Amino acid sequence: MSGPAAGGATGIVETTSTSGFIFATATGVEVTVTEASSTKYTRGTHRASARAVKKGASVLVLGTVDSATIAATRVTVQPRGDGGAAAAEAAGVIPFQQGTPSQAKSVGQIPDYAEGEGTIVSGTTADKATKAAQAVVPGGINDRVVQLSGGEYEVHNISVNWPHHVFVSNDFKVLGYE
Repeated sequence: MSGPAAGGATGIVETTSTSGFIFATATGVEVTVTEASSTKYTRGTHRASARAVKKGASVLVLGTVDSATIAATRVTVQPRGDGGAAAAEAAGVIPFQQGTPSQAKSVGQIPDYAEGEGTIVSGTTADKATKAAQAVVPGGINDRVVQLSGGEYEVHNISVNWPHHVFVSNDFKVLGYE
């Protein structure tokens, strides 16, 4: 990967400022969000403004990811959301711990692929794949979306020990993860 790419993360807002906010994922990763005048906001399924982002709110943030910073293009405030905590626990997401090796297990259907193959995608396609991945396997930061030769997407997951890859079908349903 040569630089920032489309992705996102889910979590609970910790602090807000005039230029963005900081939230923590279900595994405790702190993510800094920068907002722009072009950032779009929704609360549930309704349009909202930046004022909808408050301390304690559950959010899904999509945009350009550079490590633990997201330049937000879309922020969804999830009423009654838990920042992905229940889904992360159900999926068995393992928080990052220095020196702890990643699990060598997989769940569901894993497409036939070689790591590093495929084409990095952006825009609506990357947003849909990231949103699907975050709904099933939140806790990490999705830092890029790659379209594989079979048409599926590999959503790359960082800041967790497991899973590192979430596979999404071409109709944006999670197939599996490893």
